[in-house]
Amino acid sequence: MRPEVQTFVADGPLPDWDADDEEIDRRVQQLEAISAPVTPDEAQALAACFGPDDCYGVAWSLLHLIETSPGPVPPVTPPGADAGEWHHMLWNRWGNGLIDEDLDAVEPSRPS
Repeated sequence: MRPEVQTFVADGPLPDWDADDEEIDRRVQQLEAISAPVTPDEAQALAACFGPDDCYGVAWSLLHLIETSPGPVPPVTPPGADAGEWHHMLWNRWGNGLIDEDLDAVEPSRPS
């Protein structure tokens, strides 16, 4: 994994809207230092960096960077009930390949 990805991942999830401007700017600079495309391993690591909200749009940039990974990058398991909206969105956008019956088996409470 490239050092710039390691640095971003080591700082953990993106901050929320309550973070100060310096923290958000620092994370934006870290993210912009990562050139596309990312490897599947890098995409997996970056997927763990979503925070509780969109961090003033930074989460969208992270999502788009993850999507530059060649080939399918499926998470090992579908997001659980306690997963944030970004994990669900990424799971759906990755084209997880599950059909509705499979999703019902994984998420029985999911509305049809």
